[in-house]
Amino acid sequence: MPPLPPVTKALMLICTAVFALDILLRSVLPLPLWFALWPIGSGQFMPWQVVTYAFLHGDVLHLFFNMLGLWMFGAELERLWGHKRLLAFLLASVLTAAASQLLVNALRHSYMPTVGASGGLFGLLLAYGMLFPNRTIMPLFPPIPMKARTFVAVFGGLELLQGLAGPSGVAHFAHLGGMLGGWLTIRYWRGQAPFPSRRRR
Repeated sequence: MPPLPPVTKALMLICTAVFALDILLRSVLPLPLWFALWPIGSGQFMPWQVVTYAFLHGDVLHLFFNMLGLWMFGAELERLWGHKRLLAFLLASVLTAAASQLLVNALRHSYMPTVGASGGLFGLLLAYGMLFPNRTIMPLFPPIPMKARTFVAVFGGLELLQGLAGPSGVAHFAHLGGMLGGWLTIRYWRGQAPFPSRRRR
């Protein structure tokens, strides 16, 4: 197993440290009150929350699965892209995930906060499927091997169906927003529509 590249490793350590800090300070200074993504109409929204929410997690399983996905997909993409491009990609995915969740919360008149790196993770998942479509992935649930492009299509479809089914405590549209941000970022890097061509004439 190759060593973890620096940005992937740092992000995993930061998310784990923030989770531990949240547990330690919960009774004194609840971090989600300031750093979770609160709906704009809640009266608790702050601009920095569109980034900071991604470093918070609701419980151990939430943290574990997001860090597992970051390790699985982020490490290889960082080795391919380098640390600067990976960070730019993650930021774009996290921001579009936040924008999507804020919009959905406004439409549903929901005032529940959002936490977790899942938006960025789903962006990485989409990028992995676009760049390595024929790689075989063995998901934990269900434990059935499938090609990366199939994996992305299945998970994207499930997120859409669950999101349309109504509020469930999971930010399905944030996940889809992260995928959208990842797709747009790769299209931009390639100079493909909806962005103008970047080729020299």
